[in-house]
Amino acid sequence: MAKVVVLKTTPKTVLDDYRRLMELAAYENVLSKGVDTIIKLNLSWSMYYPACSTSVWQLEGVLQALRKGDYQHLLAVENQTVVTHPWKGAYYNKWLPILKNYNVKFQPLTDVAWIPYSPKSEILAMYDIFDEILIPKIFVRSNIIHLPTVKTHGHTITTGAIKDAFGGLIPKYRHHAHKKIHEILVDLVTIQKEIHQGIFAVMDGCVCGNGAGPRTMIPYLGNIILASDDQVAIDAVAAKIMGFNPLKIDYIKKAHDKSLGEGDIDQIEIVGIGKRDLMKLNFGFHVKKSPIIWWDQKLRKKTADIKWLHHLLFHTPMFKTFIFASELYHDHFWYQLIGKRKIKKLMNTGWGKLFERYEFGSFPEYIEVKDWDPY
Repeated sequence: MAKVVVLKTTPKTVLDDYRRLMELAAYENVLSKGVDTIIKLNLSWSMYYPACSTSVWQLEGVLQALRKGDYQHLLAVENQTVVTHPWKGAYYNKWLPILKNYNVKFQPLTDVAWIPYSPKSEILAMYDIFDEILIPKIFVRSNIIHLPTVKTHGHTITTGAIKDAFGGLIPKYRHHAHKKIHEILVDLVTIQKEIHQGIFAVMDGCVCGNGAGPRTMIPYLGNIILASDDQVAIDAVAAKIMGFNPLKIDYIKKAHDKSLGEGDIDQIEIVGIGKRDLMKLNFGFHVKKSPIIWWDQKLRKKTADIKWLHHLLFHTPMFKTFIFASELYHDHFWYQLIGKRKIKKLMNTGWGKLFERYEFGSFPEYIEVKDWDPY
């Protein structure tokens, strides 16, 4: 039976709570100490915005537990997208000083070897979108720990442990997968089960994101943390807490139907809080779409059967127009006029004060990541 651990937490107790969370989820039974353990960070915005990306206390809590458990071979990774930069995101989200304190290297996936992979199990959509399946060589036979947050998403309703693999198993051009995003996410679960030694997820719901995720959201103080070795189950429980029916969300339902994990809340063992308490939790979240996601979906759908136009818009330098529009809207309009006000409001809370106690550290010196062809 799938098990998901859910704990209530506070800014004062969160690090100890993360240790207890992982112990209750029996992480040492899932993650072998004899292989590399990849910590897959979640970066949805290079700049800091609440609930967008792996929280700094989430990262520290997990690393603290891993070091206490005598895990030696740790590596933190994140990828690049057409709109995010791994080194800048690591700096603005305050990951780098924490990684340094725990002697863990930060490795952008743009600068590792990627190798072709042929899944042994049925694949729903990867080959419809990409000519071949590529995976980071360092992922093979490693453990993976996903560090998502509790938030909504304009493409997938919710996002969590399953969606976190989106940034780890597809190179920079993964935006093409939006055409069949739910099937792609299920494929990623399939691939992970074949290549990883152990899979574990730790989700932060201390500050959640409601609305037009994964970036332009309304911060919500959820004061919960979750962990599980079942990606489908933890995403289902998070969806339930947010106020959604998990089996009405396509990627959860499809993964459940393929027996890749448990999506039925009634069949999941809840540890940490009582099942009745869980069923009472309902954050009442609603999904919205930012103008960028709305136009992305509309244009992809409208041009899907007009091959020359679809190719022109999404597979040539014309696509740079959309990248520019996204940066202009998110970084220079929404963040400056709306986002900063919401951040200021959060900083008056216990979680905001905790974030401010962490250091940014020095801006990193790095060799510019490879400019992969995003078309």
